[in-house]
Order: sequence, then structure tokens, then C-alpha cells
Amino acid sequence: MKNNIKRNIIEVVCLLYVLLFVYASVSKLLDFENFQVQLGQSPLLSAFASWMSWLVPIIELVISIVLMIPKYRIIGLFASLNLMIMFTAYIFIILHYSSFVPCSCGGILEKMSWNVHLVFNVVFVLLAIIALVLNEKLKVTSNISLHLLKSIAASIIFSTGLIVVLFYCSEEIMHYKNPFVRRYIRQSAEFVQSKDLKFNSYYFSGYNNGEVFLGNYTTPLKVLRIDSTFKILKTSKIDYKNQNIPFRLVKVLARGEYFYLMDGTVPCIYFGHISDWKIMGSFNEIPNFTALEPMDSSTFVFRNNTGMNSANILGIYSAGTATKIQYQPKLLQKQIDGIFDTDGMLLFNEGLRKIVFVYYYRNEFVIADENGKLIRRGHTIDTISKAKIKVAYLKGGVQRKMAAPPLTVNAVSATHNNLLFIESRIQGMYENDPLWKHAAIIDVYDLKKRSYVLSFPVFGTEEYKLKSLLITDTHLYGIIDTKLVVYRFKGILKQEIKK
Repeated sequence: MKNNIKRNIIEVVCLLYVLLFVYASVSKLLDFENFQVQLGQSPLLSAFASWMSWLVPIIELVISIVLMIPKYRIIGLFASLNLMIMFTAYIFIILHYSSFVPCSCGGILEKMSWNVHLVFNVVFVLLAIIALVLNEKLKVTSNISLHLLKSIAASIIFSTGLIVVLFYCSEEIMHYKNPFVRRYIRQSAEFVQSKDLKFNSYYFSGYNNGEVFLGNYTTPLKVLRIDSTFKILKTSKIDYKNQNIPFRLVKVLARGEYFYLMDGTVPCIYFGHISDWKIMGSFNEIPNFTALEPMDSSTFVFRNNTGMNSANILGIYSAGTATKIQYQPKLLQKQIDGIFDTDGMLLFNEGLRKIVFVYYYRNEFVIADENGKLIRRGHTIDTISKAKIKVAYLKGGVQRKMAAPPLTVNAVSATHNNLLFIESRIQGMYENDPLWKHAAIIDVYDLKKRSYVLSFPVFGTEEYKLKSLLITDTHLYGIIDTKLVVYRFKGILKQEIKK
């Protein structure tokens, strides 16, 4: 009679496992694309999502079949025990050691919280152990054999150890050898508010003491000032009276207590104090430039096309030195023509005192010190290492034009403290189309650790592209057509930017 009860309990446990695994595996396969996307966001399995998304449901189905064959039931119970211990260890690490808790990954888990599912898994681990012990009791009437105890202990150690190894390997791959799998961590950036600026000609001039400065290409001498409460304080007008300068593309940048009125086609740089917005003076012997960033009150990093064969080149202008201009021809690397293929965004990180140049058409950015000396070449997580552009040469090779629309890799960028923010235009693995339709995807990199950190969406870009970014200690500001949008940093991103 007792043996019949034991057999019935074993049968029930096996049946429960079959129901669980069949339901879980079928649920994953029926919604496979969503399951693969969610698995790609797992902090433990991101790097292995491509094959794990197939392997897990297949293993669950195979174990279910083995459990239904009496001859191989013990093998099935041990396999069930191992798999359930892996699931349990996975959830435990997610809850206690992971940097974030991802979305659920299909099946029963979608109906439970992570903590409830942890208890659920522990119960099934115990059921498997009970079934194995009762099966041993059917063979012998004495105490449980030492061999069974060793086998159960080995299963626990092996399964838990395997998940721990996967966790550390995945973290290493994701941060330093990313296979183009983005990590979207919830509650990293929270939308605060937006404001219609009425015109689409605004750009970010700078930030100081809680105020955001917005320049306007159509009214270049006016600077819009917005405080942290999102109220427009006022429009400051730059006091400039010289009407003889042939300006073509005027831009205003505010850095610290100073502002700079500049035009690279003239070329000229005027400067003044943001307390009164009056021109105090100008710099002499300025070269033509297509991009320029102040590094301090009298030193600038710039880009122009005076390199070999009119290629883009970076240089340093220092007003207080005898040799005011020093070019750094080795920083930008030619791939096709030296102009379009080296086009990109010039930034200066004030916190790290580093020059950063982000290419538009390849997965690369350049980091140099204040003197223009190369520190390293970093890479974004996408896989486009060579610019996909087609250049046409006109008028005997004198003029160059794009012969086809280029594939933009990095569209907008900004840097602050130890972080580099880049809006990517390349869709990664396991990412769905609706997200890319409604949002600009911002990838974040740690310049100190030389690693990828995370990604997050900036919504509101269905019809218009994100044009400009500004990053502070606490917020991200973006311009989308005529709208100024504000996101607040939270969670991991808030912690990372404070480092």
C-alpha cells in the first residue's frame, strides 16, 4: 500500500513537471519573437539570447517527453531538477545581484512577480527531490543511499555554478565585447515635460547654474534662457554693433561664465560674459572651421577641411601661445574620401578634460587630450565599422557630393562627466520596430571604464528626428523639431553619471 502511494506521488510530480514544461515551452514558441527580445534584455543571458531562446523551450519539451517514458523517468526527474535549479538560481541572482530587474520572459512568469516565481521554483525543486527520494525508497527499505544524496548535491552545485558563470560571462560580453544587443533598463530616464518653442531653428548653446541656453540660427544674437522649473526667464540679446562682418552661419556657445559668438566661414570668435551678454573682445588669427568647441576661455578645438586633398582635420587654437594653431592630422582616419567618411560631431568633455569626436557613418569615436594627443579609439556597439557612403566626383574631381543617401550610424551626441550619450540610427538584435518608430534610441558609454552602459528611448520622434542633446548632472534635454523635451535620470543612469 505504501509503495502505491509513493508511486502515485512520483506520477503526480512527473505530471506536474510535464504540464509546466509543455505550457512554458509552447508559450515561448508561440510568441517567440517577443520571448527572444525579452531574453535579450536579461542581465544574465543578453549575450547568449540567440541560441538560448531556442535551447530553453527545446530542452523543456525533451524533458517532458522523457518524463512520460517510465523507463527513463529517473533521468527525466534529474534533468527537471537541474533545469529548475537553474531557473531558481537565475531569478535569485536577478533579484539580489543584478544591476536591474528585466521584464518577464514568457510563460507562467508573466503572470507572477519575480519573488512569487522564486517561491514557485523552489517548490518544484523540492517536489523533484521528493520524487527522487521516494523512487529510491521503492528500491530499498533502508535509509536513503549516499549515492542519491551526492547526485542531488552535485545537481545543485553544477546548476547553480553554471548560471553564475553565465552571469559573469554575459556581463563581460555586454559591457566590453557587445555583440550589438542593447540593454534597455527600465526607469533609467523618466520623461518630465516638453515645451513648444514655436520655431525649429533652436539649438543648445550651453548650461550654467540651472539655466539652459538656447541659440537660434535665424536670430543669432538672441539667446533663450530657461530655468530648471521650465519657465522661460527671458531672451537675452548679445550686444554686438559691428555690421561689417560678412556672417553666414553664426552660432553662440556658452561655457561657464563666458559666451562665444562665432562663424567659421568668416572666420571669427567674439567673447563676452553671460552676466551682461556684451562683447568684450575677439581672438586673432582664427582659421576657418566647420566645427568648434571651447576648452577654456582662450583655447579651442576645431575641425576644418585643410587636410591632404581637402580632408577633414582637427586642430587646437590657443590664443595665449606663440604658435596659435596646431593641427592633429592623425586623429581623423580616412576610409573613402577623407571628407564625408570623416564627418561627425566634435565634443569637449569638461569634467574629464578630453576631446571627443563621434563619426556619423561608422561605429567609432575618438578620444584625445587637451593637446590633441590621441588617447584611444572607442567603438559603439553596432557592427558598421566602415562608412557605407557613395561619393561622386564632379568637375574633374574638384567637387565631391554624396551619390546616394548615406547610412547614418551615430546621429546626435553629447558628453557629460564620465558618460557619452549617442543617438544611434541602427537597430540592434532582438529589438522591435514599434519602439524605433516612436522613439530615438540613446546609447550610453562610460568613457572611463571603456564600456557600454545601457540604452533608453526618447519618445516623440514619430515625424521628426532628434536634432540636439544637452546633458546635465540630473537631466537630458532634447530638441525635436520645435519641441524641447526633458528627461530626468533615475536608477543606474543617475548613479553612473554622478561617478
